[in-house]
Amino acid sequence: MSLFLEKNNYFKDFELSLKDKLVNMSWSFFALICIVVATSIVLLYSVSGGDFSPWAKQQLIRFGLGCVVFFVVALSDLRLWMKYAYVLYALSLGMLIAVDIFGHVGMGAQRWLDLGVIKIQPSELMKITLVLALARYFHSSDEEEIRHTSHLIIPCLMLGFPVALILLQPDLGTAMMLIFVTVCVFWLVGVQWWKFAIVGAGALSAIPVAWHFLHDYQKNRVLTFLNPERDPLGVGYHIMQSKITLGSGGVFGKGFLQGTQSHLNFIPEKHTDFIFTVLAEEFGLVGCTFLLGVYLMIVIYGFVMSMRSNNFFGKLLGLGLTVNFAMYVFINIPMVMGLLPVVGIPLPLVSYGGSAMLMLMAGFGFIECVHINKEMEIGRLGVSND
Repeated sequence: MSLFLEKNNYFKDFELSLKDKLVNMSWSFFALICIVVATSIVLLYSVSGGDFSPWAKQQLIRFGLGCVVFFVVALSDLRLWMKYAYVLYALSLGMLIAVDIFGHVGMGAQRWLDLGVIKIQPSELMKITLVLALARYFHSSDEEEIRHTSHLIIPCLMLGFPVALILLQPDLGTAMMLIFVTVCVFWLVGVQWWKFAIVGAGALSAIPVAWHFLHDYQKNRVLTFLNPERDPLGVGYHIMQSKITLGSGGVFGKGFLQGTQSHLNFIPEKHTDFIFTVLAEEFGLVGCTFLLGVYLMIVIYGFVMSMRSNNFFGKLLGLGLTVNFAMYVFINIPMVMGLLPVVGIPLPLVSYGGSAMLMLMAGFGFIECVHINKEMEIGRLGVSND
């Protein structure tokens, strides 16, 4: 697949007033985001025993901050982000290096930078800046260049450096997300299928070697995924209780605030990674289907809004960030169902968390920015007026 558009060397003059941008904004897209966050507030209120503290209130505040980020990004000039894409990527990479040197340790992993007033997770920022950098790089390329394997060395290094640093934290889930999103970007720009086949075959053959480099807890997660009953009161406890909770809600659920598994603390991390089980127990299959439907609509909106862009940078940026959002859903929900090993990937906009919320809202802001500036034409150089 290739999304290449005909590109001149520079961008054409294109200016929109604030009023025009607000008119062009997809408010239905923003409404879908608000529906998901409202679901989050309801669930966090429930798991705290019918109290807005400590999680629901904080989540609402973080969403408010996320909305500020969303509108600042959405109403900005797309060319500005293209101009500074490499700078933002380098900044994110520097923050990942800082994490490995003097990062804050939490829950057995060194993933956060403590800035005093806030703790940030640079790996979440990298999910956005990597897509920005890749979109900038491939925007400046033509189809003939993409066919040369040597032209893919730089984007592979763009991926390799942060993945290596994230694996040191350790955070296998985020590393796998970055790899998958990059593979999707490569596919979108038209990289030949046989190159994917060669890399895939190499990755499969390296699994026995990679196994020896995994931490003990990571090996246990894989073994538990293959056979949860091997240690039902130890490493298999999480996923066993998760499955019980998912099934206990039935079709219509036990009712709001009536969940027993979550309220009696049988579910670990019930306000973060395993919050989908709370939805299933209290609102049943109907509630789960509703949330999945809203997620699907957000993904469809993201793809459609991105594909309508007249410039390749915006098209690739929007599609890459939409895939990134979809990956959260496609990893977290199968994870709590026991279809994937347990990794630290939250349910987007629903799980309690600050860095993920802010970065997801920034990502949606970029998709909205691409939509608002869909008529903008940006040439290969993209940084100078004609």
